[in-house]
Amino acid sequence: MMILDLDLLRFQPSLKVKRGEEGQKLIFDAVRRKWLVLQPEEMVRQLFYCYLTDELGYSKNRVAMERGLKVNTLQRRFDLLVYDKALSPFMLIECKAPQVKISQETFDQVSWYNTTLKVKYLVVTNGLHTYCCWLDYAQKSFVYLDQLPLQPD
Repeated sequence: MMILDLDLLRFQPSLKVKRGEEGQKLIFDAVRRKWLVLQPEEMVRQLFYCYLTDELGYSKNRVAMERGLKVNTLQRRFDLLVYDKALSPFMLIECKAPQVKISQETFDQVSWYNTTLKVKYLVVTNGLHTYCCWLDYAQKSFVYLDQLPLQPD
Protein backbone atom coordinates (compact mmCIF):
# COMPACT_ATOMS: atom_id res chain seq x y z
CA MET A 1 0.00 0.00 0.00
CA MET A 2 1.51 3.33 -1.07
CA ILE A 3 1.04 6.52 0.91
CA LEU A 4 0.87 9.60 -1.31
CA ASP A 5 2.84 12.62 -0.10
CA LEU A 6 0.52 15.51 -0.96
CA ASP A 7 1.48 18.10 1.70
CA LEU A 8 -2.08 19.42 1.88
CA LEU A 9 -1.23 22.04 4.52
CA ARG A 10 0.45 24.18 1.86
CA PHE A 11 -3.07 25.00 0.63
CA GLN A 12 -4.15 26.54 3.94
CA PRO A 13 -3.57 30.10 2.66
CA SER A 14 -6.23 29.40 -0.02
CA LEU A 15 -8.92 28.77 2.60
CA LYS A 16 -11.24 31.44 3.98
CA VAL A 17 -11.64 31.12 7.76
CA LYS A 18 -13.40 33.50 10.14
CA ARG A 19 -15.00 33.66 13.59
CA GLY A 20 -18.75 33.19 13.73
CA GLU A 21 -21.15 35.26 15.82
CA GLU A 22 -20.98 32.67 18.60
CA GLY A 23 -17.18 32.59 18.54
CA GLN A 24 -16.75 29.33 16.66
CA LYS A 25 -14.35 29.10 13.72
CA LEU A 26 -16.01 28.91 10.31
CA ILE A 27 -14.62 27.86 6.94
CA PHE A 28 -16.02 28.90 3.58
CA ASP A 29 -16.98 26.04 1.28
CA ALA A 30 -16.61 27.33 -2.29
CA VAL A 31 -18.47 24.34 -3.76
CA ARG A 32 -21.57 24.66 -1.58
CA ARG A 33 -21.08 28.46 -1.30
CA LYS A 34 -21.63 28.69 2.44
CA TRP A 35 -19.80 29.04 5.74
CA LEU A 36 -19.48 25.85 7.78
CA VAL A 37 -18.29 25.16 11.31
CA LEU A 38 -14.62 24.29 11.04
CA GLN A 39 -14.27 20.67 12.10
CA PRO A 40 -11.05 18.68 11.49
CA GLU A 41 -12.67 16.53 8.79
CA GLU A 42 -14.02 19.65 7.06
CA MET A 43 -10.52 21.12 7.00
CA VAL A 44 -9.20 17.97 5.29
CA ARG A 45 -12.08 18.04 2.79
CA GLN A 46 -11.42 21.70 1.89
CA LEU A 47 -7.64 21.20 1.63
CA PHE A 48 -8.10 18.18 -0.61
CA TYR A 49 -10.50 20.14 -2.82
CA CYS A 50 -7.81 22.85 -3.17
CA TYR A 51 -5.26 20.18 -4.08
CA LEU A 52 -7.52 18.79 -6.80
CA THR A 53 -8.39 22.14 -8.33
CA ASP A 54 -5.26 24.26 -7.69
CA GLU A 55 -2.54 21.63 -8.05
CA LEU A 56 -3.98 19.06 -10.44
CA GLY A 57 -6.19 21.44 -12.42
CA TYR A 58 -9.42 19.51 -11.93
CA SER A 59 -12.46 21.42 -13.11
CA LYS A 60 -14.32 23.02 -10.20
CA ASN A 61 -17.54 22.31 -12.13
CA ARG A 62 -16.90 18.57 -11.96
CA VAL A 63 -16.36 18.19 -8.22
CA ALA A 64 -19.28 17.50 -5.88
CA MET A 65 -18.93 17.82 -2.12
CA GLU A 66 -20.98 16.26 0.69
CA ARG A 67 -23.98 15.07 -1.29
CA GLY A 68 -26.53 12.42 -0.56
CA LEU A 69 -26.11 8.92 -1.90
CA LYS A 70 -28.44 5.96 -1.65
CA VAL A 71 -26.64 2.68 -0.97
CA ASN A 72 -29.06 -0.23 -1.03
CA THR A 73 -31.90 1.25 1.01
CA LEU A 74 -29.74 3.50 3.21
CA GLN A 75 -29.15 7.20 2.74
CA ARG A 76 -25.47 8.21 3.07
CA ARG A 77 -23.26 11.19 2.18
CA PHE A 78 -20.00 11.08 0.28
CA ASP A 79 -17.21 13.58 0.93
CA LEU A 80 -15.94 14.38 -2.58
CA LEU A 81 -16.88 12.97 -5.97
CA VAL A 82 -15.11 13.90 -9.19
CA TYR A 83 -16.89 13.48 -12.52
CA ASP A 84 -15.36 12.93 -15.93
CA LYS A 85 -16.20 15.02 -19.02
CA ALA A 86 -19.32 12.92 -19.69
CA LEU A 87 -20.35 13.64 -16.07
CA SER A 88 -19.96 10.01 -15.04
CA PRO A 89 -18.50 9.36 -11.57
CA PHE A 90 -14.72 9.12 -11.94
CA MET A 91 -13.11 9.32 -8.48
CA LEU A 92 -14.60 9.00 -4.99
CA ILE A 93 -12.72 10.56 -2.06
CA GLU A 94 -13.38 9.73 1.60
CA CYS A 95 -11.97 12.27 4.07
CA LYS A 96 -11.30 11.67 7.74
CA ALA A 97 -10.00 13.96 10.48
CA PRO A 98 -6.20 13.90 10.90
CA GLN A 99 -6.45 12.06 14.23
CA VAL A 100 -8.48 9.24 12.63
CA LYS A 101 -6.25 6.38 11.55
CA ILE A 102 -6.91 5.06 8.05
CA SER A 103 -8.03 1.47 8.53
CA GLN A 104 -9.68 -1.39 6.67
CA GLU A 105 -12.98 -0.03 7.98
CA THR A 106 -12.31 3.23 6.11
CA PHE A 107 -11.68 1.35 2.87
CA ASP A 108 -14.78 -0.78 3.47
CA GLN A 109 -16.87 2.39 3.89
CA VAL A 110 -15.71 4.00 0.65
CA SER A 111 -15.98 0.66 -1.20
CA TRP A 112 -19.55 0.26 0.02
CA TYR A 113 -20.43 3.74 -1.25
CA ASN A 114 -18.88 2.77 -4.56
CA THR A 115 -21.29 -0.12 -5.08
CA THR A 116 -23.69 2.55 -6.33
CA LEU A 117 -21.22 4.86 -8.10
CA LYS A 118 -18.79 2.45 -9.83
CA VAL A 119 -15.88 4.93 -10.05
CA LYS A 120 -12.47 4.10 -11.55
CA TYR A 121 -10.55 5.49 -8.56
CA LEU A 122 -11.05 5.39 -4.80
CA VAL A 123 -9.15 7.76 -2.50
CA VAL A 124 -8.97 7.73 1.28
CA THR A 125 -7.27 10.54 3.20
CA ASN A 126 -6.96 11.97 6.68
CA GLY A 127 -4.84 14.86 5.42
CA LEU A 128 -1.65 13.22 6.65
CA HIS A 129 -1.95 9.88 4.85
CA THR A 130 -3.58 9.48 1.46
CA TYR A 131 -4.14 6.29 -0.52
CA CYS A 132 -5.43 5.96 -4.07
CA CYS A 133 -6.64 2.75 -5.76
CA TRP A 134 -7.45 2.08 -9.38
CA LEU A 135 -10.29 -0.42 -9.68
CA ASP A 136 -10.24 -3.15 -12.31
CA TYR A 137 -13.83 -4.36 -12.47
CA ALA A 138 -13.12 -6.98 -15.16
CA GLN A 139 -10.48 -8.70 -13.00
CA LYS A 140 -12.27 -7.88 -9.73
CA SER A 141 -9.06 -6.39 -8.38
CA PHE A 142 -7.45 -3.09 -7.48
CA VAL A 143 -4.01 -1.51 -7.66
CA TYR A 144 -2.60 1.10 -5.28
CA LEU A 145 -1.18 4.07 -7.17
CA ASP A 146 1.75 6.32 -6.32
CA GLN A 147 -0.12 9.45 -7.48
CA LEU A 148 -3.64 10.65 -8.17
CA PRO A 149 -4.87 10.36 -11.74
CA LEU A 150 -5.21 13.36 -14.00
CA GLN A 151 -8.78 14.39 -14.64
CA PRO A 152 -9.85 12.92 -17.99
CA ASP A 153 -10.65 15.31 -20.83
